[in-house]
Amino acid sequence: MAIDRPGRPENLPAAEVLWARWALAAVLEATAMAEAQGVRRVGTWIDDRGLHLDDRGCTWWTFQHLGAGRYLLYGEDESSAVKWHEPSIDMLAQAPDWLPYEHLRGLLEGWELGCVYWYEDGAWARAPYPGDLDDDGLDCGMSRFAVREELLRDLIASERGLPRDRADGLVAAAEARSLTAVEIGEVLDAAAAADEYVAADREAMLRSLELAALTAPGPVVPAASNEPG
Repeated sequence: MAIDRPGRPENLPAAEVLWARWALAAVLEATAMAEAQGVRRVGTWIDDRGLHLDDRGCTWWTFQHLGAGRYLLYGEDESSAVKWHEPSIDMLAQAPDWLPYEHLRGLLEGWELGCVYWYEDGAWARAPYPGDLDDDGLDCGMSRFAVREELLRDLIASERGLPRDRADGLVAAAEARSLTAVEIGEVLDAAAAADEYVAADREAMLRSLELAALTAPGPVVPAASNEPG
């Protein structure tokens, strides 16, 4: 389903599905070199604060699971007109009391936010928008994960490109939180196809996979080693 401009809560898939898709992309993109970048990291990744997307120019997003079926999505795409709108739009209007208000208000004061969405009781919500708002950036920022076909295209065309049937199977397993040892092996083996593959990337992918919580119960078994040397 396409995302409207500005975005609507009903444009987003269930938060658990959005998390699974975004997290799978983060696992596939994980490298030891990227981990070493710390706060200056670029791309798609997961850490103990949540999922991240940042191109250090046009778009940045964070997606957090806050427990008890609650999720928070916030960030900014250059297409967002929210923070420039007159009269001003309160992005936290009608928001629940469990949001990290101190952090979000700090971002608002720094003119760093383009929109905020939250998820609770199986439904997305956001602040009300005026009828003349053109865009809040949700489409440009999140369609790559919210629209399943876009995610598949990205996985197929990525640096660690996957055949369509494998990409489709991995997305389905991630969405079901039922990745098996064999499917995890396929994720790890995808790293070996990249020209800049290094042995440490296998461990980086495993660390991301653990944080993502996409695996079926049981130990994570690395794929048979095909590491150079």
